[in-house]
Amino acid sequence: MKVSIIGGGGRVGSDAAYALQFGGVVREIALVDMNGEMAAGEALDLRHGASLTANQTFTSSSEYSIVNGSDCVVITAGLRRKPDETRLELVNRNVSLFKGILENLKTVKLNAGATIVVVSNPVDILTHLAAQAEIVPQPQVLGLGTVLDTCRFRSLLADHFKVNATDVKALILGEHGDSMVPILSSATIGGVPMSSIPNYVEEINEVFEFTRKSGAEVIRLKGGAGRAVGVSIKEVVEAIALNSDKVLPVSSWQKGTLGISDISLSLPTKVGRAGVIQVIEPAVSESEREGLHKSAQSLKDVLAQIS
Repeated sequence: MKVSIIGGGGRVGSDAAYALQFGGVVREIALVDMNGEMAAGEALDLRHGASLTANQTFTSSSEYSIVNGSDCVVITAGLRRKPDETRLELVNRNVSLFKGILENLKTVKLNAGATIVVVSNPVDILTHLAAQAEIVPQPQVLGLGTVLDTCRFRSLLADHFKVNATDVKALILGEHGDSMVPILSSATIGGVPMSSIPNYVEEINEVFEFTRKSGAEVIRLKGGAGRAVGVSIKEVVEAIALNSDKVLPVSSWQKGTLGISDISLSLPTKVGRAGVIQVIEPAVSESEREGLHKSAQSLKDVLAQIS
């Protein structure tokens, strides 16, 4: 499988490539970046480690011709969010850049059944624009969505309750941004409902609030997120490559699940070689359902301003 990363010379794109190198599933990784030398340096650095990881090839270019023959295109290029800026405020600064990327992708020849994975923020809005562009069929466009938020949430809950992070199952759905919704009603630790913990709502909400601000905090501390984003991208790309039907909270064009339609946001989604295989309707409380509808409306309001 060939994966092309648009913005592969940047922090997020290069960390995604590094995570995919250790995954060993993807056969070829192409890094595309306006800064051709940066992309070439990243590709060379990755190539140097190939003998200790997997049989993979790494290429790079500032030209989109390198994307030809890709099975999956990951778009990470974008302007960085400021510490005090919401992801939705990035719209006016990022949409024109993103539309330029889509126009370039229309000039390349992707392999049959290729998927597009959008990572650039605001990811839900840009995922919807990518689906509207009709470069590939709509189900083959998905966004990273709340995969990263869910990863952060589970890890921080594990820290809080001092348990193994892989035993924590808790979802964040909706927008990857301020209106994201924690699904506490189905959260478990090792299969045990978190509702069995005294004052669990207050404790979990405290962790959620820290999760919601974590992206901005990482930006404040080190200038931008990368490691956890890269691992999250790997999770999605490998679910596609392996056709694993893995259920992930990716962003996709919604068509009625939980009464939400005509906007892209994150719900539990079976992911495989053809991208979105099935959106699974989760059991949610009334307040969670209401939160998800508010999240959808918030995104629709923004989309209406740029469509």
